[in-house]
Amino acid sequence: MSREAFVNGQYKVFDSAMVHVEDRGYQFADGVYEVFAVINKKIVDYDGHLNRLFRSLNEISLKSPIVKESYLFHIRNLIHKNNIQDGLIYLQITRGVAQRDFKFPKNVNSSIVITAKSISMENYHSKFENGIKVKTTMDLRWKRVDIKTLNLLPPVLAKQKAVESGCDEAWMVDTDGYITEGSSSNAWILIKDKLITTPATNSILKGITRTSLIKALKKNHIKLLAKRFNKNDIKKANEAFITSATQFVMPVIKVDNIRVGKGKVGRYAHIFKNAYMEAIQLK
Repeated sequence: MSREAFVNGQYKVFDSAMVHVEDRGYQFADGVYEVFAVINKKIVDYDGHLNRLFRSLNEISLKSPIVKESYLFHIRNLIHKNNIQDGLIYLQITRGVAQRDFKFPKNVNSSIVITAKSISMENYHSKFENGIKVKTTMDLRWKRVDIKTLNLLPPVLAKQKAVESGCDEAWMVDTDGYITEGSSSNAWILIKDKLITTPATNSILKGITRTSLIKALKKNHIKLLAKRFNKNDIKKANEAFITSATQFVMPVIKVDNIRVGKGKVGRYAHIFKNAYMEAIQLK
């Protein structure tokens, strides 16, 4: 079955789904995006992702190209058209097509692209059992990373550095030496019975998976501390994790040359994973 995408009001075969060469997303990264996980043909935490999408649009003064109620219809349609059992939906909105100029164009319609792909949940479960390794890098991003924009070059470079070091993810470090977040995830460490994660300020993206896990932890009476942490704190950690729409809850067994805990997936990893899976909203 051919993959299909939704591009500016039309469903097109994936390989022929195109955008204009002067789309401002291509030339300026002038746009925002969201990634929705799909489990058993259901969208994970749809309301949280859509609300964040509209917050991002508002923060950069970008008008939605379709009414809010239409997003669910098109996403579900793509899940059906692409026969997605488990996988991901990628949604991107840009300021549209206009002659290249830094200032906002007038009377231009914003552009929308939605794509879908299948990803086996078995891949996630297999990686979870082994855990992942993390490489620290300098955080080179702009000061409004709480907005989910297309400005992704610094995280791309961080991720590439991690891959070249034999790691799966990068944890970015600010000028004070504190971990902000991963290149495409939020970061967590567990010290004794306290789970620590960076506070939700302009220095991180407030992950929807992060939010769902926090709700799950409160129901399970796990002690959570919103606090900055550094590499010295990681040395004290019993376990560590990342969370994201693509990785859900994923244990971290090594950060640079620091072996986390015993260098193996700890018992809390399974507790947090199960709690998260029970807390998500499927639509």
